[in-house]
Amino acid sequence: MFWDFVKELTCNSYFLWLHKWGVAAGIASRGEDGMAKRRIRWTKEAIERRIAQGFGSGRGPLYKPWLTIQSFPSNGRVHRVLGMKTGRVHHLLSDLEAKIFHTYDFIPIVTDIREQYPLWPLEETIAIAEACGVVHPTDPYTRKPVVMTTDIFLTVREAGGSTYWARTIKYEKSLANLRALEKLEIERRYWKVRNISWRILSECDVDLNFVANVKWFRPYFRVADLYPLTSRVINRVAVLLTRRVLDDDLPLCEVARICDVELGLSEGSCLAIARHLLANQVWRADMHRRIHPTERLRLLRIEASLIPARRCA
Repeated sequence: MFWDFVKELTCNSYFLWLHKWGVAAGIASRGEDGMAKRRIRWTKEAIERRIAQGFGSGRGPLYKPWLTIQSFPSNGRVHRVLGMKTGRVHHLLSDLEAKIFHTYDFIPIVTDIREQYPLWPLEETIAIAEACGVVHPTDPYTRKPVVMTTDIFLTVREAGGSTYWARTIKYEKSLANLRALEKLEIERRYWKVRNISWRILSECDVDLNFVANVKWFRPYFRVADLYPLTSRVINRVAVLLTRRVLDDDLPLCEVARICDVELGLSEGSCLAIARHLLANQVWRADMHRRIHPTERLRLLRIEASLIPARRCA
């Protein structure tokens, strides 16, 4: 309940009130870390050069994040993940960012994901900081203002068109840090002016089963990931595999093994196809329960073309 209260406060101007009255006092904070190979020394010229190179612009497969895992040194873990929606490599600067990315990359209403999204123009966030009475983020070496970013910027399909969601990703303990709250207030006001939905997401918002399932079948999303199998072979196998999964009271791995033998495919082929069908949501399963290949797979829905025809008595 306490952290729900903290995140609720992030939707108004009482960030500093929270810290001033010591509500979160005594909780150590540590921001999300990434591991990188070089640091960009930010100056006005460096920012202009990066803009000219296309960082922070584009959509879908053409988007280039403002920050990449090479942008700054750090002690933590980073992730480069090939997006199922965009077909490009995404740069995620913490384990938590990666988990939330896996979730949004599978949700059907999300059509584009842009990570490390820049809050342009720089002059605007500087003005917001001044209005808040806080110091704008600066480069620790050059002491020049840096371009702030939102961790994930989403394009979301809705009735009649698309809308946008801005999502900041923070570990719960970092919300106890006054400096973190100051920067979040700048970010909140930036998106409020644009009337764009903005929220803070933490580890409490992550469904670990959902994430584990996506990570399990993600490597087989593309047809190319099933080489040397072709689309035609995959489609033919999918019909038999679907019927077996629906009818046989057997673990998924055993159903897949039987199909491999019946169709003369190399061992593991049909299990890979099953993961491909799940990744592409041709098969729909309960994503909030962990999918184990050693257990029977219960499908909630399948694509119409794979529904077995009813046999006449």
